[in-house]
Amino acid sequence: MNYLVAVVPDRIQAEAAYSALEKEGLPMNQVTILGRGYKTADEYGLIDPNEQAIKQTKLMATWLVPFGFAAGATFSVITGLNTFAWAGELGNHFIGGLLGAASGAMGSFFVGGGAGIAFGSGDALPYRNRLNAGKYLLVVNGSPTTVNQSSRILRQFDPESLKSYSQA
Repeated sequence: MNYLVAVVPDRIQAEAAYSALEKEGLPMNQVTILGRGYKTADEYGLIDPNEQAIKQTKLMATWLVPFGFAAGATFSVITGLNTFAWAGELGNHFIGGLLGAASGAMGSFFVGGGAGIAFGSGDALPYRNRLNAGKYLLVVNGSPTTVNQSSRILRQFDPESLKSYSQA
């Protein structure tokens, strides 16, 4: 499926562009307006980067916390450190495992969450920011021919941004 996303500054331009697409005979079930009074980003299915970051953090924690526990306990056994004399030998290895698990949890939070927000959102975050600023998005999905025809029509309205995407 191919997508074309145009960002226009106000509702009047969004409606005018929608009408122009309609006049050219494009299938209107493939054209969507996002913005105040129309569909929201969530209703359309635009990815929320914070939600994706939380999902990525949980996925990474599933692997990193147990691996960190095993690595911490193994490190404690191999080095023979007696860091916590009050805990005894077995207690030291268990505490080493807990510290390793905590390190795994921190890794999943900082790498999964931070990287998820910084790199995982693609263009979704800028589009959400533009919607929050009161701008409107026109999204056309369909064949490459439909997207090219829509692009030609939408260029007449001098959009702030006009970008096409191809999804396999």
